[in-house]
Amino acid sequence: MDQLELGLDTFGDVTEGADGRLLSQAQVLRNVVEEAALADALDIDFIGLGEHHRPDLAISAPEVVLAAIASRTKRIRLGSSVTVLSTDDPVRVFQRFATLNAISNGRAEVILGRGSFTESFPLFGFDLRQYDLLFEERLNLFVELLKQEPVTWRGKTRAPLINQRVYPEVEGALKTWVGVGGSPESVLRAAHYGLPLMLAIIGGPAVRFLPYVELYRRALDEMKKPKLPIGLHSPGYVADTDALAKEEFWPHYKKFRDRIGAERGWGPMGRDEFEQEIAHGALYVGAPETVAKKIVATVRALGVARFDMKYSAGTLPHEKMMHCIDLYGRKVIPLVRDMMK
Repeated sequence: MDQLELGLDTFGDVTEGADGRLLSQAQVLRNVVEEAALADALDIDFIGLGEHHRPDLAISAPEVVLAAIASRTKRIRLGSSVTVLSTDDPVRVFQRFATLNAISNGRAEVILGRGSFTESFPLFGFDLRQYDLLFEERLNLFVELLKQEPVTWRGKTRAPLINQRVYPEVEGALKTWVGVGGSPESVLRAAHYGLPLMLAIIGGPAVRFLPYVELYRRALDEMKKPKLPIGLHSPGYVADTDALAKEEFWPHYKKFRDRIGAERGWGPMGRDEFEQEIAHGALYVGAPETVAKKIVATVRALGVARFDMKYSAGTLPHEKMMHCIDLYGRKVIPLVRDMMK
């Protein structure tokens, strides 16, 4: 617990401007850089950018935005949350993050996952029927690349490599996580490859993921692998009071949740469900002390080494997110560290 890291995540949600109209994706990307610069100034440990290919989420090339952030920051670690490896080339992903690691003086991380959206499959010409095979083969190759030795590899979904070196080389090691949304097979895959586990908890109580934490640790032991960190990602929002946090967050979160729900066959979110998610579920919404207490309870229940809060939520304005980041860095994190003593 002494090693607990506290970070932030964003998908570059397209937000409302001062006039209530949606900002351009270009302006949202510029705002993300400003948000990350503030997080660095507040000594927040990590900023993660999620890859999507949608009109409502602006970040499609996390590494490019992270490189811009690297030029504006000194300390904060920089990563994806997640990189959709299934529809990308592992060699190119490795090269991009190795480059980011170089220009940021060793601050790059990559969280590899299958993602919760499938727009990248038709966009890049991949067959959704190969959903599992694509990720398995690409993760297998990426793990070989992490060894930074000549790679010989053969699979069904990519051209083979024969004694191939990949550049640039990484100074030290490139920290690589596997992002998991709740599949036991994915948990075991992370353990098999000896990679840290990042749990995406976006609904329901965090404690329901305890069996996955135990499965991962048991698998590492049985495979004779060293203990590895576990992190988790959940949505949240910090304001000056509990009531204000709910009032500001609710309309924007509901819009986002209902838009995704319409695509996936979920019903609209009601206020009771929202309140339940704050009280007992995956939403870390409230005043600094409220959010800090919930983070501490989750960290103790699951024994995780990192907590990342997704601070963006649909059309929630940039100025409110900046205030949220400020409160998270100046108040929530010190409270969490004090409570964990």
